Amino acid sequence: MVFDHHQPVEGEPADEAERLDRALEDRDWTVPAEGSVTSRFAAPSGDLAVVSLGDPANPRIVLVPGVTGSKEDFVLMLPLFAAAGYYVQSFDMAGQYESGQAGPPAGKRYDYDLFVDDLIAFLEAGAPAHLLGYSFAGIVAQIVLTRRPDLVRSLTLLGTPPEPGNSFRHVRGLGPFTFLTTGRIGAALMIWGIRTNKNHVPPLRLDFVRKRFEQTSRRSVADIIRLMKRAPDVRDAVAASPVPKLVAVGSHDLWPTDLNEDFARRLGARLVVYPTGHSPCETAPNQMVRDMLALFAEAPTTAG
Repeated sequence: MVFDHHQPVEGEPADEAERLDRALEDRDWTVPAEGSVTSRFAAPSGDLAVVSLGDPANPRIVLVPGVTGSKEDFVLMLPLFAAAGYYVQSFDMAGQYESGQAGPPAGKRYDYDLFVDDLIAFLEAGAPAHLLGYSFAGIVAQIVLTRRPDLVRSLTLLGTPPEPGNSFRHVRGLGPFTFLTTGRIGAALMIWGIRTNKNHVPPLRLDFVRKRFEQTSRRSVADIIRLMKRAPDVRDAVAASPVPKLVAVGSHDLWPTDLNEDFARRLGARLVVYPTGHSPCETAPNQMVRDMLALFAEAPTTAG
């Protein structure tokens, strides 16, 4: 089943989640949610920076940020999930922010197996989880579901490239030219766009995303851009999984909404579209949590 959920542009919000999201203000993104516990996880690629919130005995949620992102991207969502009775965790992927030193052996590149193996190891270290993959991490999360379905209770794909192969070929405006760029050039363009605030984020958010580049491996970004230009096609395998699935995007996402509609339909997933850009986790966290909790309610009590 596929459905769209659009926040009204004018007039009163449809529900409390939308009202709360409209009232969000800029914040210091380095400050964790109250009660959060930070730790390090010894993944196959190296030590990963982790944040956790809630009772570990509660049902588990794992939120995985994408390239140039970090666990802080979910800071507004963590306390909402914990308050709803879940144990929620997020970690910086290898090469990103406070996991900047994790990565492949000398002379090797970051590849899909590295990120997949890290995520599988993290999931194995606790209970099976409701899994969210954001952007590039959505590709990784799909692969994990196909390889280790026993570890995944539901799958949410946030701003995930909707097509296999060259993920950038239908990016708004730039798609036709992306075949000309190397991973290094693509990484430089991405970082330049973020640093110069082409996403039009508020001042404190901009300060934070600029600062975390100081610890992010540029090599990891370049390698991930290369990986995103040859995303594997696992759509049929993901569609065959019985776990409930959600595709969550902004109406001004990098990829056109019609491609995300096709993607959700192909996976047998629900589709939610928020009136925002590539980062609903920052700009529509209350609505995302509302919709993900509804997804979780459809999941069986055990994975597999």
